[in-house]
Amino acid sequence: MSLIFKQLFERESCTYTYLIADSETKEAAIVDAVDIMIDRDTALLKELDLDLKFIIETHIHADHITSACPLKKYYPKARIVIGMENVDAEACSDIMVSEGHILNIGQYQITTIETPGHTVGCMSYLVENKLLTGDTLFIRSTGRCDFQGGSAESLYESIQKLFKLPDTTEVYPAHDYNGLSVSTIGEEKKFNSMIRESFDQETFIENVNSLDLGLPKKIKVAVPANQSCGLISANASV
Repeated sequence: MSLIFKQLFERESCTYTYLIADSETKEAAIVDAVDIMIDRDTALLKELDLDLKFIIETHIHADHITSACPLKKYYPKARIVIGMENVDAEACSDIMVSEGHILNIGQYQITTIETPGHTVGCMSYLVENKLLTGDTLFIRSTGRCDFQGGSAESLYESIQKLFKLPDTTEVYPAHDYNGLSVSTIGEEKKFNSMIRESFDQETFIENVNSLDLGLPKKIKVAVPANQSCGLISANASV
């Protein structure tokens, strides 16, 4: 028995999608799937003979559209999972999770961690020593806090929670714009430009407030589409 763990990349939004599965039972979960990559993802699931059990979102994304609902056309028994605070997506979600919820994939457990700040409903997910941080903690950076209920104060507290995990815990973000794919909690505590271990909350808030970022190109389309778990996008393409 072994854990199948695949990190998949979408170039337009620099999004990482993660495929997690038990090689023995073939039960699988996909995290932060992107609509334009559905052919790649379904082909990989078929090739590996996996049964998709969970379609997991770290939060309601503003830079790409999820393929959650479209994936259910291929795997109707799969259940869409999103954080409890994402009330706008409640109607299309099957499981609304909060702190400490366990999602079982064969012999493996995916544990949910509430990490609000980038948006009010952000979740991180821990399986074995692999931490999927969404837009909460990037490699050498963090998520922004200036839309969708974002809060620098909350993000600081969320990352402090993650920093309590063992230093060897591997960090897998939802995006990377610099060609990096994985870090560790220990590395981020030492080298993160926004929130290393030696920075207090005031310093972090100053760092976040100094960011000069434009809005994601797809925000006006992506947010409402993702509030329906990608259903609006799927209907619009028919």
